[in-house]
Amino acid sequence: MPTRILPAVGDADAVRSITTLLSQLPDAEPVAPVVDSTQLVDTLARLAAESVDELPEVVIVHERIGPVPALELIRDVALRFPAVGVILVTSDASPGLFQAAMDYGARGLVAHPLGYEELASRVQAVAQWSVGVRRHLGAGGDVFTGAGGIVVTVSGAKGGVGATLTAIQLALAAQASGRGTALVDMDLQTGDVASFLDVQFRRSVVDLAAISDISPRVLADAVYRHDTGVALLLAPGEGERGEDVTDRAARQIVSALRSRYDVVVVDCGAQLSGAGAAAVEMADKALLVTTPDVVAVRGAKRVVRMWDRLQIRKAEETVVVVNRHGRNAEIQPPLIQRITGTAVAATTVPAHYKELQSAVDAGRVHELDGRSTVKQALWTLAGELGLVRAPEGAHRAGRLRGDRAAVSFRRRREAGG
Repeated sequence: MPTRILPAVGDADAVRSITTLLSQLPDAEPVAPVVDSTQLVDTLARLAAESVDELPEVVIVHERIGPVPALELIRDVALRFPAVGVILVTSDASPGLFQAAMDYGARGLVAHPLGYEELASRVQAVAQWSVGVRRHLGAGGDVFTGAGGIVVTVSGAKGGVGATLTAIQLALAAQASGRGTALVDMDLQTGDVASFLDVQFRRSVVDLAAISDISPRVLADAVYRHDTGVALLLAPGEGERGEDVTDRAARQIVSALRSRYDVVVVDCGAQLSGAGAAAVEMADKALLVTTPDVVAVRGAKRVVRMWDRLQIRKAEETVVVVNRHGRNAEIQPPLIQRITGTAVAATTVPAHYKELQSAVDAGRVHELDGRSTVKQALWTLAGELGLVRAPEGAHRAGRLRGDRAAVSFRRRREAGG
């Protein structure tokens, strides 16, 4: 059986040298190379969604891949696609780097400039390891977790547009449908998730920032299990401590959560930090919440352009959610789509703040009445995004909080609407 090899190389000269050598290896089937970390993860996720057998046995990561650093990328691939063997190509073949690469999940290291014998030997060994892992996982049935849980980030076009409420209700909807859900407050200086949910908890996301290997036990100690079942990872009470959460720490934290939960919702707030940027970059779905007014829509356009300049997220990969929508508003979703160049969610959230006021003032938005049109809209949005597990039978649908929205969405989907 041919060994499928996927090179992840951003440098043009390195691409040529690596692909030339790979084409000479016996029983090798090189795949078209990917040029950055985002393309690599997207490609593997797409293949994993089809079948484990569609994944390449070997991925070769060049040390100058970007925008995610090579070792961080290797960790992400190892966590999300455990049946894929990763080889790091580097000009620094020191024992220290070798140990670091192994700690991050690589199965081998090859020195640059590449030599045929060394590359052939390493590819063969890693391919054999990958085949053995797949054989073992295939026998185990549900050991393989594929791409892991779904990560959704929620950002605000500006402050006060409703990003935190949106993030909370999406997490509640996912949890209520039977999916293990984590909600992360990555608005590190001004996060309000704890206030919205009436929670006092001394641990926060900062407690995980300095830990290089986040074990399930360490993660469990840092999260707070809310009465609704949602696992909360809160922002620090002292905003200045948010600086301790670097982009590298954020990637490790999100990866650890993805491996443990079906759905991970990250509230990134309205100010871009390194940690928030890393979360948006890693996300399967990146939401940008705006209200239908000139100032907020301009803010949304500004955020989208900034993400594109910083190579965090392309406009077409971002979904704008329109909050406080009204039929008589001069700015409607199609116009927002044209202005921002993004996709716009089909579900809009109505402008009915009176429904929310008592729950928000009490800090208990999880107790929002299921008849609330705002809650129904947000839970319908969760269904549109694929965060809600469809009930197995009608008797289960009635147990969902806000079940009117969930059932309505399910019926429209089954009818092809």
